[in-house]
Amino acid sequence: MNSKATKGRALITGASTGIGATYADRLAARGHDLVLVARDAARLEQVAAGIRSQYGVQVEVFPADLTSKYELLRVEQRLRADDTITVLVNNAGMAVQGKLIDADIDRYETMIQLNVISVTRLAAAAAATFGKRGSGDIINVASVLALAPEMFNGTYSGTKAYVLNLSQSMQAELGPLGVRVQAVLPGATRTEIWERSGGSIAQLPPEMLMEVDDMVDAALAGLDMGEGVTIPSLPDVADWNALTAARHALGPNLSRNHPAQRYLTHAG
Repeated sequence: MNSKATKGRALITGASTGIGATYADRLAARGHDLVLVARDAARLEQVAAGIRSQYGVQVEVFPADLTSKYELLRVEQRLRADDTITVLVNNAGMAVQGKLIDADIDRYETMIQLNVISVTRLAAAAAATFGKRGSGDIINVASVLALAPEMFNGTYSGTKAYVLNLSQSMQAELGPLGVRVQAVLPGATRTEIWERSGGSIAQLPPEMLMEVDDMVDAALAGLDMGEGVTIPSLPDVADWNALTAARHALGPNLSRNHPAQRYLTHAG
């Protein structure tokens, strides 16, 4: 397919609404052609039509349910085979309300498949293609709940902590190859994820809730600034740097050849 764009294609998952659809709009405005991935083909077509009309870029609709192994592999193979793709926005995800003790464990498994397995496979496919070429951007959308396991649902926050850890490891691996990897940690954002998870956005204080346009614009500004981790609502990046420094300071003592003294003191 011929393209007027000079920046290559951006493949965006979860692109039919919310964060993914907004990334599609913003990346099209920056001159990217698009491959839009989501389950709902009709909604994808609506998003695609609006973007084509406004920006004149090529937009391909790629319906796929990333909780299906077969359909996930179709998207993965596209990332591995299409060297015109220069950006992956790993955005598709879901949340589940409730406590683990009375959970619908099958629904939890579906969430883990979407939030962890699909993110990993697509990130790996993009890493292979971008690393070989020596350029490209991988944007993994996590959540601030990656830093707050006591809040909300521990399984959901665990999936987002995984995305953060994966992204930071990928930065060390792919940075020397010329590939940028960014983890985006939104706070509460006005999207459909609340209703789909069985919750209600009305429960949140207005001062905690960010509009999706603002969130994505801040995330892309963070990418432009070279941030490896972007928390759109965080006023002072020094707070994140201090957390990172404290984590690194643990390093020398995380694995030693003898137990810490407090355990020897209290040994039976």
